Amino acid sequence: MSDVYSPVPELNMLKEFADNVGGFFDPDGFEFFEYGRDIDWFCGDAPDSYLERLLPFAYATSSGSFYALWRCDDRADLATLPVIFFGDEGELSVAASNLRELLQLLTLKDEYDDELNAEIAPERQQYLEWLDRNFGLPALESFDNVGGEELKVCTRRFGEWLLEFATGDLRETVCVELHLEDLA
Repeated sequence: MSDVYSPVPELNMLKEFADNVGGFFDPDGFEFFEYGRDIDWFCGDAPDSYLERLLPFAYATSSGSFYALWRCDDRADLATLPVIFFGDEGELSVAASNLRELLQLLTLKDEYDDELNAEIAPERQQYLEWLDRNFGLPALESFDNVGGEELKVCTRRFGEWLLEFATGDLRETVCVELHLEDLA
C-alpha cells in the first residue's frame, strides 16, 4: 500500500508541507482530509456518474466548507482541473481555475483577524517560501488578482454541468451562487 495522498503531485507536495508545519498555515482553516471522500450529501440525488467527477480533498474553512477538483473532462493532469468551493452553508463557487491558482489563494491573509494572522505568521512565511521555491508563484495581495476570464468560463461550464442533474432547491442554489440566473 502506498503512502501517497493522491494522484496529484501538487496536492501531495502541499500535504507534505502542511504535515511538516503542523497543518495550520492558512487563516481560513485549510485542512486535508481523505482524498476523494464521499460528498453526495451536497449534491442530493445526483447519479454516481456525476459524483465521481468531483474529487474532494480538503476543508476550506474550519466550519466544514471544502474544496474538490472537478473532472470537467478527461485530461491527464489533474492539477489543471478547476477547484470547486462547497460552503458549509450552501455557498458554491469555482474557487480557482486550477490547483496552482488555489495555492496562490491560500497566501491571502484574513482581512478581519490580525491576531490570527500574527499567530500563524511563521507558518505562513514558510508557505510563501515553499510556494515560490516549488512553483515560482508569488503571494497575492487581494482576490482581485485571481481569476479573470478563465474563471468565468469555468464557472459557467460548472453551472451548466450541475444543472444537468440539479432539481428544485439545488437548481436554484446553483444559479444564484454561481451568478448564472440566466440558466434558471
